[in-house]
Amino acid sequence: MQDQSFDGIAGKFAKNIYGTSKGALRHQLLCDALDELLPAGKLNIIELGGGTGVMSSYLANKGHTLTLTDISADILSMAEVPPSVVTYQADLQSVANLADFDIVLCHAVLEWLADPKEALAHMAKNMRRGSWLSLTFFNRDAALFGNAVYGNFDYIARGMKVKKQVRLNPKQPLSVAQVTEWVEELGFEIAASRGIRCFHDYLRDPKKASEDYESLLALERQYNQQAPFKWLGKYFHLWLRVT
Repeated sequence: MQDQSFDGIAGKFAKNIYGTSKGALRHQLLCDALDELLPAGKLNIIELGGGTGVMSSYLANKGHTLTLTDISADILSMAEVPPSVVTYQADLQSVANLADFDIVLCHAVLEWLADPKEALAHMAKNMRRGSWLSLTFFNRDAALFGNAVYGNFDYIARGMKVKKQVRLNPKQPLSVAQVTEWVEELGFEIAASRGIRCFHDYLRDPKKASEDYESLLALERQYNQQAPFKWLGKYFHLWLRVT
């Protein structure tokens, strides 16, 4: 297994991720999290696997200093970011200067990697003490629950494996318990957590997501830090401090 790059399908990827209610909601809820959690002042931030730079642009426009990286040259060529944002192509484990940054963002990247634990170890080794990691990953527990809701019992019985991997489907959904164990082993302190899209993906009428988006957003914001709802987030967010 190799790390996933979206070279050759960058346009399809961008449309699938950012051109839908699920992409818009995920981005808005992550913006909420960072607005609440980022320390005060102008920060030096690097985004690993930042795609077309939607989050980097958001934070740069708030006055922070941003560096955007991604493994895919095609994806980076589509990035529309302020001139102040430094961009370069690199796979996650090639970025060795993480100690230069106050904040590292790694959103929806781990599930596309051949060895997500090793990627976390790389970040832990290279970040400086007292800096912060904003980590989001595709939640295997929520994926299993969603497939049960939709009656995909054979798929669950196969360990949620398909015969032919679709490039836009995450390779390795990760359980919250597993990632929590890894980050604590590696010396991160979990300062906060929340689910991302705790309700959206379970709507019986998917049209409600766009037709009543603001009501859905309000519901997600109300419950995404509360058990048991946060554990059902299709993505899970951890705010981690290097100790």
